[in-house]
Amino acid sequence: MKKSRGRTGRKRGRKRLQSFMGGVNCSHKLEYIKLKKWLKDRGFEDSHLRPAQFWDTGRGLMATKALQAGDLVVSLPEKCLLTTGTVLSSCLGEYIVKWKPPVSPLIALCTFLIAEKHAGEKSLWKPYLDVLPKTYTCPVCLEHDVVSLLPEPLRKKAEEQRATVHELYMSSKAFFSSLQPLFAENTGTIFNYSALKWAWSTINTRTIYMKHSQRECFSLEPDVYALAPYLDLLNHSPNVQVKAAFNEQTRSYEIRTNSRCKKYKEVFICYGPHDNQRLLLEYGFVAMNNPHSCVYVTSDTLLKCFPPLDKQRNAKISILKDHDFLENLTFGWDGPSWRLLTALKLLSLGADEL
Repeated sequence: MKKSRGRTGRKRGRKRLQSFMGGVNCSHKLEYIKLKKWLKDRGFEDSHLRPAQFWDTGRGLMATKALQAGDLVVSLPEKCLLTTGTVLSSCLGEYIVKWKPPVSPLIALCTFLIAEKHAGEKSLWKPYLDVLPKTYTCPVCLEHDVVSLLPEPLRKKAEEQRATVHELYMSSKAFFSSLQPLFAENTGTIFNYSALKWAWSTINTRTIYMKHSQRECFSLEPDVYALAPYLDLLNHSPNVQVKAAFNEQTRSYEIRTNSRCKKYKEVFICYGPHDNQRLLLEYGFVAMNNPHSCVYVTSDTLLKCFPPLDKQRNAKISILKDHDFLENLTFGWDGPSWRLLTALKLLSLGADEL
């Protein structure tokens, strides 16, 4: 008969489980050693965050000390940030400045990422590029067969995203060709559609919001992107609150937590109050126990609830369309959204009430 474990054995078991749940420290890996050295050379100092692998979220950052509300989580010097200013200071700058019509800040950053990745060992940003994901799971990077399995509202948004990125690529091909003097290899091979999808996904899923002054060499689209090495290893949780902004005095991008975090636990930030459809569409993942979760109700489903013989049915649908009330109709933890209730109320009106 197997001997049962005593109190000491149970305590040791709990400690082993807690250790596993807390994540496995990955700071000994060569890519992170090189990244930390690269960042240190640019003025970054960090004493309480370590790269780690977590069973539920994958790669993230672990706290090596307990964090209290108001504590500084990370402070990344401006020299470590990758912005359009970085791009203009590179060999791409003169080509961007003289190109007409002006390229967007987004395309400038995409072009830089692709060019630096192609440069390999010669890239000054190699330590950062080496820790970026090789592939992404946002819909633009998924196979068509996979996208077709998504729920209708999400599938529609996914197809719109894929069309937008493809149009971005097609409209940028002439600009990419203008960069040929910089490369021995054909630019059509370097700046292909797969490369653009990777670069676009990197920017879409990993940039922080940082407003920059408008430059004449760029289109009128807002220049609000900044890639933040190491900081972008922080994962999202809908249950934490943080304050994040660029500190003009320290010339660093800083994040302070409004939530507590235990030692050796994963440190989270919040990307915003997003439902799981938005998270999957923009970032390629969903959050467990998401308080912002909701079900999207399609217009077809909505209209099935009302008699097709309603003589004012077409007029009601027209009103809803004109006021954009046939999209983003949701049912969340608290019940139907205001938009859904409004649409239902309008469709329920009698002939003398419309």
